[in-house]
Amino acid sequence: MRALAIGALACVLVSSSAFQPGQRPFVPVGVWYDGGTAPAGLPADDREAWTRDLQAIRALGFNSIRFEVDWARVEPERGSYRLEALDRLLTVAGQAGLRVIVQLSTDAAPEWLSRTYPDARVVTDEGVRIGSRAGPAYCNDHAGVRAALEAFIEAASSRAARHQSVHAVDVWSGPHIVDPVWSGRAVPTCFCPHSVRRFREWLKAKYGTLDALSRAWNRAFGSWDEPEAPRHGTAGSNTRLIDWQTFVAVKLREDLQVRARAASSRGPRTVVSHSDAPAIMLSPTPGYGIPDDWWMSQVVDRYGMAIYPKHASTTSWEAVRLAAALDGIRSASGDRGWWAGRLQAGQGVTGERTRSPVSAADLRLWGWAALSRGALSISYYTWHSTGSPHASDGYGMIEHDGTISRHARAAGEFAGIISRNASLFAPLTPRASRVAILYNRLSYMAGSSASSADAARDSMLGFYRAMFERNIQADFIHTDEILAGRAAAYSALFLGHSLMLPHGVADALKDYVRAGGTIVSEARPAWNDDRGEASVRTSGVGLDEVFGAREKLLRSPGRIEMIAEADLDGPLAPLAGRSIPGRWFASHLEITGPAARVLARFPASGVGQGDPATVVSSYGSGRAILIGSFPAAAFEQDPIEARQAGDLIAGLAALAGVAPDVRIDGGSGFVESRFLESSAALVLIAINHAETPQKVTMHFAPGTPEAIWQNMETGTAVSFVDGPDGPTYTHAFAPRDVLVLMIGKEIR
Repeated sequence: MRALAIGALACVLVSSSAFQPGQRPFVPVGVWYDGGTAPAGLPADDREAWTRDLQAIRALGFNSIRFEVDWARVEPERGSYRLEALDRLLTVAGQAGLRVIVQLSTDAAPEWLSRTYPDARVVTDEGVRIGSRAGPAYCNDHAGVRAALEAFIEAASSRAARHQSVHAVDVWSGPHIVDPVWSGRAVPTCFCPHSVRRFREWLKAKYGTLDALSRAWNRAFGSWDEPEAPRHGTAGSNTRLIDWQTFVAVKLREDLQVRARAASSRGPRTVVSHSDAPAIMLSPTPGYGIPDDWWMSQVVDRYGMAIYPKHASTTSWEAVRLAAALDGIRSASGDRGWWAGRLQAGQGVTGERTRSPVSAADLRLWGWAALSRGALSISYYTWHSTGSPHASDGYGMIEHDGTISRHARAAGEFAGIISRNASLFAPLTPRASRVAILYNRLSYMAGSSASSADAARDSMLGFYRAMFERNIQADFIHTDEILAGRAAAYSALFLGHSLMLPHGVADALKDYVRAGGTIVSEARPAWNDDRGEASVRTSGVGLDEVFGAREKLLRSPGRIEMIAEADLDGPLAPLAGRSIPGRWFASHLEITGPAARVLARFPASGVGQGDPATVVSSYGSGRAILIGSFPAAAFEQDPIEARQAGDLIAGLAALAGVAPDVRIDGGSGFVESRFLESSAALVLIAINHAETPQKVTMHFAPGTPEAIWQNMETGTAVSFVDGPDGPTYTHAFAPRDVLVLMIGKEIR
């Protein structure tokens, strides 16, 4: 691969971004705009203020806005839609050279809905009907409500499609069944007769016969009118509760599909949606509805998420948390790419709580971090500070008097680079990962407890942290993808806290290892199957054959440590004789396979003296490693004290041949780099997440072009230094700094 001449690169960088209706390619980078003095959806006309605001937005470098249309405001009478404000806004935006993503807001329903359908109100687990309020007071499972909702979406989408400035319609921001909080406590979804009826129909489709359902639930049903939605958890894994929690996620996917079809029937070609947070960060068990990102992304053109690294209601995200969230939604969206539906623009405010201020460096870093994970659109939230009591005076990009903030200018400069070079960025995709971390919904349901949900998340993030600190790009892979055979794309697969696994997934994992893959699992994989039933042996559902070991003793001591064998070699040699921390359980193993080798043992004193704690075994053409505790979770909880746990994870990845695309010397684990690639160009995005300067040397694989790279923010030329093991480049990062380099490929 040879570099293009610098003049050719310059031509790419100065390409025009002037708005032309229907222009392609187009990468939206813009802001949420509430209409200023005219709230979204109201039939008011403040064209002068809109023009002034939108011209300022365009002048900063943004190429798009996201404008919200609120169902509760635009349909005061059934079938009568007041969409004049949307018409005017789309017209003014087009005149300003901005494309528009129309955001449909349906959380609050029109007042006539509850009068027309009094039986459509949400019913809590205690039988309380929720009245009209800011959040959704209606149930989508009511046929009348669903028809009215579809009619609104069709009407708004159809009206938007009349305008050349419209780019897409987002049909659902933060999909959920009911608000997470009502009267100060969680509401576990809706238990109205319409929802219960829909659940029974789902059960009928899953089990086929009432006898099959009776056996699965350990009941004796006489009719399909008898199964009830479970309103409380149990002490152990329970098929009934597993079915209910699965149904909630399936219902959300089906509801999104209904909305998408309504929008696309007569509306814009692109229909999108975005969640409040990535699925990998949340437990699917709360009944108010946590979407499965993999399932949701299948029914819209683009799916995405909201990103609030300094949200007032939570602690600020550390670098690993931000990176994992971005890779989580990237993985769930697959080859389709994803949209950042909301990216925090200003200081977080929630009631009386505030988070640290958002800086110009923050918005620049967050923007490039999203782009480095293949984001195809970014909407900063929001242009004006929010006016709701819950988040009053928060998240705004400009001051109350209209002053343009420094962080607004930084975001605009970033947006301008993307907008001017849409033909470069639109086809770029991240390089393929060689390692994946299993996202297993059942992991959260083992024992039906909140602790299981926290444990599943911590294990996933602990594996991810070990990769991130070594600049190894990791994917998250869904159990559905395992069943589809997609694990074959990876050299190594990590299973964290997979106490429950379906038989089919276990069989697919066997095939993966047999064909040459490597799996690394924490303790007790497949202890239960997908019905919550305990396996005869642990590892369960036949995986003990793959691991060449099984559990012989289970303990839960106050402190868990595993002592690495003294004769370890290769990537594991630095761990020889060292203590590796675990968490929660000590699962003492016994060897059952002839090809198994002990990598670590529990201490020689106490119960189970010297029993195997970590075992590697050959199986077919691959290998399987079973760890008798939860070192990934320990590492996530305490990355300093549990440092050896991270070293073990990284060593096992190296044992499978996994290495970073770019080895980074220096940076203290805070500097990362990502490659984006198309048939015409290669882009390197390197980020220093630290609050301190970091000087690093990046080592690239042989074959990486040395010259001539161009800094996309400054336009300066950069050349790498050719070395015996490949090119290198040394760079001094300022605190929270980004380096973006591009090189063209010669078209052959």
